[in-house]
Amino acid sequence: MADPTLPRPVDRALDPGFRHGQSTEPNYSGAASFLRRRYARDGGGAEVVVWGVPLDVTVSNRPGTRFGPRAIRAASTILDGDPFFPFGFDPFAALDVADAGDCVFDYGLPAGIPPAIAAQARAHYARGCHLVTLGGDHFLTYPILQALTERLGGPVALVQFDAHQDTWDDAGDRVDHGTMITRAVKDGLILPERSVQVGIRTHAPQSYGIEIIDALTAGEMGPAALAARICERVGDAPCYLTFDIDALDPAFAPGTGTPVCAGLSTREAVSCLRRLGTLNLKGFDVVEVSPPYDHAEITALAGATLASAYLCLLAERKGNGVAPAP
Repeated sequence: MADPTLPRPVDRALDPGFRHGQSTEPNYSGAASFLRRRYARDGGGAEVVVWGVPLDVTVSNRPGTRFGPRAIRAASTILDGDPFFPFGFDPFAALDVADAGDCVFDYGLPAGIPPAIAAQARAHYARGCHLVTLGGDHFLTYPILQALTERLGGPVALVQFDAHQDTWDDAGDRVDHGTMITRAVKDGLILPERSVQVGIRTHAPQSYGIEIIDALTAGEMGPAALAARICERVGDAPCYLTFDIDALDPAFAPGTGTPVCAGLSTREAVSCLRRLGTLNLKGFDVVEVSPPYDHAEITALAGATLASAYLCLLAERKGNGVAPAP
C-alpha cells in the first residue's frame, strides 16, 4: 500500500515502466493519457493499445468530433484510482494497456485518410495488440474493420450501438459515416447473420440481414435481456463492438454530431455492456463524441466510461484464461 505521507505520483503516462495498476494521480494534473496509461507510439509491448482517430471529415450536421479523443482522455482522468464500477476491480492489475496517441493523416487529402487509418491499425495488429479506438467520425470503423479482418483472415460479427443504421448506399468511394456499414457488408468484412444494431431510431432503406433492435424495443427488453439476445445472435463468432455515442439519448450525451431523442440511458448501456464478456471480443471503438456541444463534458465522460467498461471485460476474460488478441 502506498505511503500516504508521500506525494501522489504525477505524469505516469510518461513513465515507460508503468505497466500495471492504477496511478492515483490528482485528477486535475498530469499528462492526460487514457486512464493514465503510459504513452507508447508503438504500443510498448502492451496487450491492449488505446489510440485516438481525430476524424471530422464526413459530418452531416454538427462538426467537432476531431476533438473527441482528446476530450475522452481528459474525462477519463476522473475514473482512475478506484475499483471500476460496476466491476469492482482494477483491470490494470493483470491487463497491460498503453495509449498509442492518435492516428496520423493529412486532413487536406480526405481520400487518403481511410488508407492511413487502415495502415496504422494494421501496424498495431501486426504487433499482436488488441485495439481500442477513441473517435472521431464513425467512418473510422470501416478502415479498422479492413485491417482487423485481414489479420483474422475472415469477417467478424458486428455489434453496433447507434441511433442510425449507417446502411445508406453510395458508389463505394465516399468517406461517409452513413454508408460505411453498406460498404463493410459488400466488402465481406462483417457477418450480417451474426450482427446486430442496437438503439436504432431512424429508418434506412436496407438492413442487409443485420438484426435491428430499436431503442424503444431495447428499453422494453431491459439490459439483461438485451445482452442475452446480443450474445445469442453473435454466438462464438469473432466480434467487433462499435459504440456511436448517439446511441445514448441526448439527455445523456448532448455532445454528438447527430443527436436523436428517445435513446438509451448511460445506465442501460453500461448494464448491457458489462454482460457481453462471453463474446469472442476482437476490438472496440467509441465514436462521434463532439465536445463543442457539451460544455459539461457529460458526453466525453460517457465515452470514457464505456471504453473503461470494455477494458474491464477484457480483464475478466484474461482472468478466465482468455488473453486479449486481435
